[in-house]
Amino acid sequence: MLDKNGIAKRIAKEVKDGYYVNLGIGIPTLVANFVRDDISVEFQSENGVLGMGPFPFEGDEDPDIINAGKQTITTLPGASFFDSATSFAMIRGKHVHLTILGAMEVSENGDIANWKIPGKMVKGMGGAMDLVASAENIIVAMMHTNREGESKLLKRCTLPLTGVGCVKKIVTNLAVLEVTKEGFKLLERAPGVTVEEIVKATEGKLLVDGDIPEMKI
Repeated sequence: MLDKNGIAKRIAKEVKDGYYVNLGIGIPTLVANFVRDDISVEFQSENGVLGMGPFPFEGDEDPDIINAGKQTITTLPGASFFDSATSFAMIRGKHVHLTILGAMEVSENGDIANWKIPGKMVKGMGGAMDLVASAENIIVAMMHTNREGESKLLKRCTLPLTGVGCVKKIVTNLAVLEVTKEGFKLLERAPGVTVEEIVKATEGKLLVDGDIPEMKI
């Protein structure tokens, strides 16, 4: 089973040389820490940063350099800063190759709910709606079940939707899954996790074809 860093490390393998990547709040922000050193990647944040680096070490933080989640970040040589209008023009213009988001729920047809729980106060949806509407490649980083052990990979989302039919792949603490027209397709299982455990933890339709390899991270 993976922890949050393990999920981020596995997703980092999906990042290719030359990619422009947007990282959502939560587990996705950790991905920058695990990208291979031999490839060139530009991380973009919708508050107006292009060229984010790994999180700073304690004592090296600059309170004026933050991501969209208000976390302190580092920047790489050549990084640039700009207003949010320019940032969202990049997103809406489809200049971001990969978007990595957290989620509270994902449905078997690729719907995502990640911005609101009814009855709980939120400041707003942030850039999530623009990201899911514009991105052509969305990977979700999430825990497979909630604190009660209930599946978060569902037949239909129960929370307010952020986007419809937009998620391509999901990496959880238990598995790597691809969203297909037929449902969730199991691609890899986390170290020490059995297929049976993944089946039990998945409410939505799960496709298991042949032997499922253990993921390498």
